[in-house]
Amino acid sequence: MKSINSKGIKAAITAVSGYVPSEILSNNDLEKMVDTNNEWIVTRTGIKERRIARNPLEPTSFLAIQAANQLLQKNDIDPATIDLVIVATVTPDMPVAATAPFVATQIGAHNAFGFDLQAACSGFLYGMSSAVNYIESARYQKVLLIGADKMSSIVDYTDRSTCIIFGDGAGAVLFEPSLNDFGWEDSYFRSDGSGREFLNIKSGGSLHPFNENTFAEGGHNIFQEGQMVFKNAVKNMADAAEKVMIQNQLKGSDIAYLLPHQANKRIIDATARRMNLSDERVLMNIEKYGNTTAATLPLLLSDYESKFSKGDKLVFAAFGGGFTWGAAYLTWNYDYNN
Repeated sequence: MKSINSKGIKAAITAVSGYVPSEILSNNDLEKMVDTNNEWIVTRTGIKERRIARNPLEPTSFLAIQAANQLLQKNDIDPATIDLVIVATVTPDMPVAATAPFVATQIGAHNAFGFDLQAACSGFLYGMSSAVNYIESARYQKVLLIGADKMSSIVDYTDRSTCIIFGDGAGAVLFEPSLNDFGWEDSYFRSDGSGREFLNIKSGGSLHPFNENTFAEGGHNIFQEGQMVFKNAVKNMADAAEKVMIQNQLKGSDIAYLLPHQANKRIIDATARRMNLSDERVLMNIEKYGNTTAATLPLLLSDYESKFSKGDKLVFAAFGGGFTWGAAYLTWNYDYNN
């Protein structure tokens, strides 16, 4: 959906930051835990290592707070000026209450309200659209969007189909009204609820409440049927990216960078091929962090912020459980260090 509003306001990203735990879990470490090896993991996924927040006193909110505080400090922003905090996550501190209000309080955003958004690996992308709509309503000036997940808290480290993929991390992005012509341009989002059986955490909700058998059955851990998820991700992430390009008459040569969800290098490569992009314009950090779920896109922004120039055309694409997927197109709002 194109970003058009009667008030003439365009929302833009004005600051970014990221945080990952210091502990590294390498492929060689995983070789000692499950039946796998470094070559197989790298060939199938592109992942070499991932970060783990092993300390039980460092939940998702801790990761989110680190990323948010870095953003505020780096950009000299008074947290009291934040109007809204959105936390995209599948690993909230607890089912109730939401994580975002706690994060807002801890960072000093006492004038903000907050809520969580859950759309699995598409959560941050969906959250971007929500943040944009709040800004473009003209009622909010600063929306802090955080993607944060402690995936190690829901991974079964005896299940090689999932434990090789996921890592922990957080990233934060500030949206404000644009002071120029650059910012959020367009998006395309879709979902398909028939996909929920292929990627889920079975227990803990109203359909399958926790009981005395839940943990013995592994119902509290993430499950995925890898081939079905891979097939749908390859098609739908590429379709969404192509759709947003067609909607905006964009060619591959127009795009400065693709920022794809970091789930699997083969999925990323398929999307880049559909967009006719060369390797140097496809941003990746999957080899360092693995799949951090809602944190992948903001961590890309944080890692590569210095590469972006004002006016750069960026395309974001993601696919996640649900199934959920989509793509977004924005023009970058500032030059690094300016």
